[in-house]
Amino acid sequence: MEPSDQLASSSAQMSEHYGMEKPISMAGPLEFDLNRSIELEKFLVDSGLYESQEEVVKREEVLGEINHIVKQWVKQLTCHKGYDDQMIEQANAVIFTFGSYRLGVHGPGSDIDAVCVGPSHINREEDFFIILHDILAVMEEVSELNAIPDAHVPVMKFKFRGISIDLLYARISLTVVPDDLNISDESILCNVDQQTVRSLNGCRVADQILRLVPNVKHFRTTLRCLKFWAKRRGVYSNVTGFLGGVNWALLVARLCQLYPNAVPSMLVCRFFRVYTQWRWPNPVMLCSIKEDALGFIVWDPRKYPRDRTHHMPIITPAYPCMNSSYNVSISTLRVMMEQFNIGNQICKDIELNDANWSLLFEPYLFFEKYKNYLKIDLVSSNADDLRAWKGWVESRLRLLTLKIERDTYGMLHCHPYPNDHVDSSRKTSHCAFFMGLQRQAGVVVQEGQQFDIRAPVDEFVRSVNMYSCWKPGMDIHVSHVLRKDIPKYVFPEGYKPTRRSKSIKHQIREKTSEEDRVGQSQVRSADKQLKRKFDVTDCDTSSSNKPIKMATSSPNRPTSLSPRSQSTNEKVSDVVGASHCQRSSPNKELNCFNSLNQHVKQTSQCPIRPTQALKSGQIYDEVELLDTINNRRRLQSKPLGSMDSVKDNCYMQNGLVDNGCFGGSVPAENAVFKSGGSIESGLLDKSELNGVVLKAHGKTNSDSSEKSVIRMSMASVV
Repeated sequence: MEPSDQLASSSAQMSEHYGMEKPISMAGPLEFDLNRSIELEKFLVDSGLYESQEEVVKREEVLGEINHIVKQWVKQLTCHKGYDDQMIEQANAVIFTFGSYRLGVHGPGSDIDAVCVGPSHINREEDFFIILHDILAVMEEVSELNAIPDAHVPVMKFKFRGISIDLLYARISLTVVPDDLNISDESILCNVDQQTVRSLNGCRVADQILRLVPNVKHFRTTLRCLKFWAKRRGVYSNVTGFLGGVNWALLVARLCQLYPNAVPSMLVCRFFRVYTQWRWPNPVMLCSIKEDALGFIVWDPRKYPRDRTHHMPIITPAYPCMNSSYNVSISTLRVMMEQFNIGNQICKDIELNDANWSLLFEPYLFFEKYKNYLKIDLVSSNADDLRAWKGWVESRLRLLTLKIERDTYGMLHCHPYPNDHVDSSRKTSHCAFFMGLQRQAGVVVQEGQQFDIRAPVDEFVRSVNMYSCWKPGMDIHVSHVLRKDIPKYVFPEGYKPTRRSKSIKHQIREKTSEEDRVGQSQVRSADKQLKRKFDVTDCDTSSSNKPIKMATSSPNRPTSLSPRSQSTNEKVSDVVGASHCQRSSPNKELNCFNSLNQHVKQTSQCPIRPTQALKSGQIYDEVELLDTINNRRRLQSKPLGSMDSVKDNCYMQNGLVDNGCFGGSVPAENAVFKSGGSIESGLLDKSELNGVVLKAHGKTNSDSSEKSVIRMSMASVV
C-alpha cells in the first residue's frame, strides 16, 4: 500500500465513530493501562466468571436438543390441525438466543435466554403454554418447570439437564419459518402482537449492541466485570427496580462508543466517572430512535406523558425503541448512584496504585447499612409451589417500593435487596425478602413522629393475594424488624457477625457519597413543600410488630432549605472526578464529556450562548456564575428525577438537548456546568473555562447525622 493510501485509511478510521456523537476521547492505552487490564482479566478468571470447555459443549448440546423438540412439536401440531403432507413436511420452528449467552458474557451457572420463533398457525396461549408445557413436563431431562403466561413478556422457565432455560415464544406472520430467518429484519414484525414484539426484542437488541460497539472483545470483558460488580453490590435485578443484564450491556456499550480505543481497565474506571456525572433523566442511547414505521409505540417523552416519568431511561437500539429500565424508582436510582460514587472513588485509588481490583468487588453489607427493615416472609406447602409463589411476589416488590414512596411523599426511601433468604429450620417451604428503610436526608422529623406505612403494606398484600395460580398453603407475612433483630439465617455463617470496623478510606468514600446525597435532597426539598401524616406515639420501637392503633397528627411543615446557604465547615470536593494518573489532554476529555451533560432549562427558552470567560481566582456565587455564562439570564436547575425538563415538546439525546428550548450542545471549551448536582449543592469557589477543574463547596446538613429512628407501626397481615 502506498503512503498516501495508508494516510487516507488512517484518516477514515479516525473520522469513523460509533453512536450519535463524536467520542469523548480517542486516546489509546498506556503501558500502565495494559498492565492493569491484564490484572483485571486475571482477577475475573480467578473469581470463576468463565466456564470450562465442558460446560460450553454441554450448553450447545442442550440448545440442540431443545431446538429438535420444538421442531417436532410444530410438526405434530400442524398434522393435528389438518394441514396437508407438504405443509407438515415444511413446518418448522427456530430457536434464537439472547441476553448474556448471545452477548458472550455468560458464566458458570448462568441461564440461557431463548425465544422460539414459530409459524402463524401455532399460538402462544394453548399450543405453547399447554401442549409444549405438557411435553416438557414428562421428560426426564426437564425439572423445575414453571410457566408464567401473564408476565409482561410471557415465559416458560425450566432446567434442562441442570441448565436453566428461559424460553419465550414469538408467533410471526409466516406460514413456514425458514432456518436462515433474519431476525434483525424489521419486516419480521409485520402483523404480530405486542407479546411477540417484546419476545423478539431481546434478540434484536443483542445483535444491534454487537454491531454498535467498536471493539467487541473489550466490550465483553468490561461488561462481564461490571455485571459481577453489580451483583456483589446488590444492584443487579431488573425485577426489583435496579438494572438487569440488558441495561448494563447498554450502559457499557455507550461507554465503549465514547472511548473507542480504551482497554477494559480504562473502560471500567471511566464507567463510574461518566455515570456518576450523567444527568438523569437524560436518556442513554446507542443510536437515534427510528420512527414508528410499522405503527408500534416507541419511547418519546414529547408524545407520551408516561415516558416523562421515567427516572433512568436506557433506550434499546432496535425498533421499536423502548426504555429498558422503566422499573427504576427514585429509591433504587438513589442506591445505584451511591454505589457509582463509591466505585468511582475506588477506581481513583486504583489509578493511583493505592488499591487493587479486589477492593472494587467487596460485597455490599446490606444488613449493616440500615437500622430499619421490612421483612417479607413467604411460605407454601412444597418447593414447587414456593417457586411459583416467590416469582410472583418478587415481581410485585417494586410496587411496594412505589406505594411506600407515594404514601410518605418521598420522605422514606426503600432499598429492596434482590436476593432471597431461606430459613431451613421451618417445616414448610420458606423464603424471605428484605427491604431497607431510611428517612430521606434533609427531612426534619419531630421527636415521636412515625412513618405510618400500614396502608401501602396492606394494599400490597391484597394485590399479591390475587395471584391467579394461588394454591392452599401459599401465605405472606410482612413485618418491621430492627437491625439488631435481623434473623441469623440471612448470614452465610449462620450467625450474626460482629460489625466490622471500616477502614479510613471506606469511611471517607461513604461520607462523600452521603454528603452528595444530602446536597441533592436539599435542592429537592426547596422545590416543593411536602405533606404527610404521622403517627405520634411514645411506645418503644421493639413493639413495632404489634398491631396497635395509633393516634395521628400533622407536624409543622419542614423549613425549606436554600441550596445557596453556606456551611461553617465547607468542604471542597472535586465534582469532575478526573483521573490523577498522567494522560494526554485529560481536561479536554473532561470538557468534552461536560458538553454531553447540558441539562439546564432557561426561563427565557433561549439557547445558551456563553460570551464571557471567567478569570482564574475570581469568586462567583451561583446566581452570578449562571448570569455570567448565560448573558445575565437566570437558569432553573432541575432536581434529580424531575421530568419537567422534557415537557413542552423538548427532546433529549445522549445528554444533549437540541430542540430549541434547551441550551443544546455547548462547545467543549465553554462547558462549565457539572452534573450530579454540583451547581445546586453549594457555592462555586473558582473555575476556568480552559482546563481548570471546577471546584464546589459541598454543603452538608446536620440532619444527616441525626440519631432519630424511623418508627413504623404496622397492622398484622397474613
